[in-house]
Amino acid sequence: MGPDDINFILATDCGSTTTKAILIARQGDEYRLQVRGEAPTTVEAPFEDVTIGVRNAIAEVEELAGRQLLNGEGQLIRPARNGQGVDVYLSTSSAGGGLQVAVVGLVRRMTAESAQRAALGAGAIVMEVLALDDGRRPHERIERLRRLRPDMILISGGVDGGEERRVVEMAELVAAAKPQPRLGSGFRLPVIYAGNVAARSRIAETLQDVTALTMVDNLRPTLEEENLGPARREIQEEFLRHVMSQAPGYSKLMSWADADIMPTPAAVGSIMQQIAAEQNINIVGVDIGGATTDVFSVFDGVFNRTVSANLGMSYSIANVVAETGLRNILRWVPGDVAAGDLQNRIRNKMIRPTTVPQWLEGLKLEQAIAREALRLAFAQHKQLATGLKGVQQERDIADAFRQTRAGEETLVDMMRLDLLVGSGGVLSHAPRRVQAAMMLIDGFAPEGVTQLAVDSIFMMPQLGVLAQVHPEAARQVFLRDCLVHLGTCIAPVGQGRPGSPCITVTFTDTGERLNVAAGELRRIELPEDSARELVIDPVRGYDVGAGRGRAVKTNVAGGVVGLIIDTRGRPLDLPEDVEEQRTAQVQWAKAVGLYPEV
Repeated sequence: MGPDDINFILATDCGSTTTKAILIARQGDEYRLQVRGEAPTTVEAPFEDVTIGVRNAIAEVEELAGRQLLNGEGQLIRPARNGQGVDVYLSTSSAGGGLQVAVVGLVRRMTAESAQRAALGAGAIVMEVLALDDGRRPHERIERLRRLRPDMILISGGVDGGEERRVVEMAELVAAAKPQPRLGSGFRLPVIYAGNVAARSRIAETLQDVTALTMVDNLRPTLEEENLGPARREIQEEFLRHVMSQAPGYSKLMSWADADIMPTPAAVGSIMQQIAAEQNINIVGVDIGGATTDVFSVFDGVFNRTVSANLGMSYSIANVVAETGLRNILRWVPGDVAAGDLQNRIRNKMIRPTTVPQWLEGLKLEQAIAREALRLAFAQHKQLATGLKGVQQERDIADAFRQTRAGEETLVDMMRLDLLVGSGGVLSHAPRRVQAAMMLIDGFAPEGVTQLAVDSIFMMPQLGVLAQVHPEAARQVFLRDCLVHLGTCIAPVGQGRPGSPCITVTFTDTGERLNVAAGELRRIELPEDSARELVIDPVRGYDVGAGRGRAVKTNVAGGVVGLIIDTRGRPLDLPEDVEEQRTAQVQWAKAVGLYPEV
């Protein structure tokens, strides 16, 4: 069936707790979301069949759409005919804990880090990174591998034609450990070798009798080159071939799908890469969940993803507090909140992780914690999204005075960021959209001029797998139904005394001028599907994209929140004094209409 023959598309995302289904239909010349349904995921006992939850989610879609999708035997009606059925069915999955990978390399900051980027980009959770320079003894590495029980292992090391002996030594550790897979006891653990091609024969001798070994092109064929594509594709192939086939009910689900089932994070990354390429923009996206926070970025076509496995809003909320401290959380809360009250609310959340705030004070605290989770996850992302380690670079005298070392500068340049997208319950379901906008601004500290958006109902995974089959349909639904455009943030880089001159914003169509002092937040109504041309003129010492003190003429997009001008400084500079923090937060909350009473 060609793209022009596809009128109805059904896509599901099997999450660890909830299975979501969406129905997309062609309306005239474009594709639009029709309805969405969800049901509990049934991959675990007592059901142990993921298709039960999928059928339940589809049944809700049937009821909402008034369209029969399943026949009397519980099978999908395909193709669409006589007001029934669908033309295409697709799915993603992170049920059962998602795809869990252990990485083995030579040098932790070089080949092991490249392998980590490959695994993360394929939608995996990296359980462990083992390297010759990780400070552990051989028996400690062997014991660690035995305890992990990953879904697969990715081995890298050595440039082509370079180091062989030590690569083989790491493979021998894997062979000695004989690690067992997390799912299924009757098959060998998948191992992917993506290292020096000259060592392949010795790697095969070492591992082929104790693992399900496959080999792909070297991740680092030279020090100056990183080739992640083949390893990422093979990880997803092994995910389907070994992992999914062992999970309860997935072999049946795979037979239903018209394309390969993708890991949920890989699908999200896929749609972000497609939009970034089509619109020629730089994107940062985040999915903040109950247990983990995923951060994605595409800068100049280079895709990176990280998983902060201990930063979440329910199961991992205590880890957020432990890592950042109560003081950092309380600095985001307008008004008076006792530290003891915060601790009690966190304990309640740990006991009942699926509950949502019932009172305004609880909402304020949860959103304050979310800001810290986002900030910490983004800091981790920037540490991994860097240039290649071990590459010799020419440096001038100005580089000598910088604090970062050659090859370690992050690829994430917030001044060049075009679009910041948020997803996850705390963002997508915030009672006021301005709350989601401020959590993104406070957590990521965008610079210059940046568009803000949230995923309306978290359909990016389904659209990511749809992009593999029908890119145009995925693009249309993503832009028209998935993204809720919040508006635009203008944030000059620099520091100044609160109340001192910072920037002047002039609307070219009306000539209206706004003088915004340092330390302020301003919110200006600017409806969706509208744009206005501005001239942003910073005072000396501030930069909005053209250099310090230089004016910028730009078009800013509207949204449900509008235009937010943030002159609190970059890096974001909050008062040190607790009382001053509370006073400032109350003022800022009033300025943007963050909460009802302030």
